[in-house]
Amino acid sequence: MNYTPLHPWDVTPTEAVALQQQMRQQIRIEPLTQPVRTIAGCDISFNKFEETVYAGIVVLNLADLSVLEEVGVISRATFPYVPGLLSFREAPALLEAWEKLQKAPDAVMFDGHGMAHPRRIGIAAHIGLFIDRPSFGCGKSVLVGKYDEPAPERGNWSPMRHYGEVVGAALRTKNRVNPVYVSPGHRIDLPAAIELTLACDGGYRIPEPTRRAHNLVNALRRGERVPG
Repeated sequence: MNYTPLHPWDVTPTEAVALQQQMRQQIRIEPLTQPVRTIAGCDISFNKFEETVYAGIVVLNLADLSVLEEVGVISRATFPYVPGLLSFREAPALLEAWEKLQKAPDAVMFDGHGMAHPRRIGIAAHIGLFIDRPSFGCGKSVLVGKYDEPAPERGNWSPMRHYGEVVGAALRTKNRVNPVYVSPGHRIDLPAAIELTLACDGGYRIPEPTRRAHNLVNALRRGERVPG
């Protein structure tokens, strides 16, 4: 699938921050305009101080969570490990995987964050701008934002706030397990991102798109899967 290369990747950390400040003005947080029938999960695996990056995208049919397509890539990172700028390290490999997809999914879930980022442009927002698809983050841990613990039953959530702004939600995907952290990235709003996350219930804390993408990149890392 095609995407729009909005900027080069051979930049310094200072230039990367400036790009984030510029690109955040282009992000659209808005209700979905089309029904979602297919959803992709995206994940990355790497060691902090090593250059090899394992990227995976798994596309599911939302109705029954069956796998329609999966693509893996083993690549080399050119950007250093800098907190708050991880998308500059991770995005090129995911975009390489995106180019190999046969058909674009209706929405994309990232193992990471969208607005719940110091500069409101986590990987779900950053890549969302490149691919121009409804994109959101579903993280396993908090990057920024404080929240009240949601009620223990599945489906309950509480807003995550950063400097007074709601940037995401702590969402309970299973009864009495730790929440996941959902945040809109681009062309989607928080209610729709929560609804899609709950719709991707495979019986685990982590929703199926990113869970399966996580399994894919770990298999690549162990040498059990061939990229492509």
